[in-house]
Amino acid sequence: MKSIPEPFYKGKVRDLYPVDDSSMILAATDRLSAFDVVFGQPVPGKGKILTGISNLWFESLQNSGLMQKLDFGSHIIETDVDRFPDPYRGREEFRGRAVHVRRCNRVDFECVVRGYLAGSGWKDYQKTGEVSGHALPSGLRQADILPEPIFTPATKAPLGEHDENVTFASMKKSLGEKLAGRLETISIEIYKYAAAKMEKSGILLCDTKFEFGQLDGKLVLIDEVLTPDSSRYWDAASYAPGQSPPGYDKQYVRDYVESIHWNKSPPAPVLPDEVINKTVDLYSIIFNKIKQTLA
Repeated sequence: MKSIPEPFYKGKVRDLYPVDDSSMILAATDRLSAFDVVFGQPVPGKGKILTGISNLWFESLQNSGLMQKLDFGSHIIETDVDRFPDPYRGREEFRGRAVHVRRCNRVDFECVVRGYLAGSGWKDYQKTGEVSGHALPSGLRQADILPEPIFTPATKAPLGEHDENVTFASMKKSLGEKLAGRLETISIEIYKYAAAKMEKSGILLCDTKFEFGQLDGKLVLIDEVLTPDSSRYWDAASYAPGQSPPGYDKQYVRDYVESIHWNKSPPAPVLPDEVINKTVDLYSIIFNKIKQTLA
């Protein structure tokens, strides 16, 4: 059996392996990152959970007709390792955590949609009354639902640097009004679709981020979709504005490292076993809830 080549790119939590000029293997690892810094300890099973969740949402978006309606595609070619091209076919180290995908020209912005006031959006609102150029009503509390979901893009920073929230106007200046407008529309519609699905299962989708590429003149949804690494999922039963609600996502890790006053620069602190184990539990719970919701 031919050996697996080295990845040609290692991201914070994903590695890219070469196939040919038009496709590649995207493999999710068990690495954990927070505030754009990679931790030294893995989260066991995380790569398979993230891949499984993304695959479910890609399939749901396709089957719902939303991709066709909004005229965007998916980078997915194959999710079954037994149908991967050689030398990746049937390799157990890739089973459940890798997908065969199309190569695209990446749009260098993260497309963030917020339905609730949390995270960096809450911090910005406290300072300015705005979030990424969106003027919001006064008197909102942490975790309050917003009047409408808002699009708050961020720069796609090089590995090791922090992404930066920007205004939609800044994005339009960089990408052009037509492309920026399509990214906004598609991102908000995906968010609304997913939020409505999850709310029926007692889960609130606070916010999420998408990444897109372009291929043959068409926008393509790439990377991960609606995972607990890229989204905040809250339990509707324990949701209460005015505080950071407990959720099934990476916010648990963020809250812990902020509680120990880490400066958010490398090296990352060592996480206690209970934080690692709790993260595994939270990710597993939301994976099962998404599976049940989309079944």
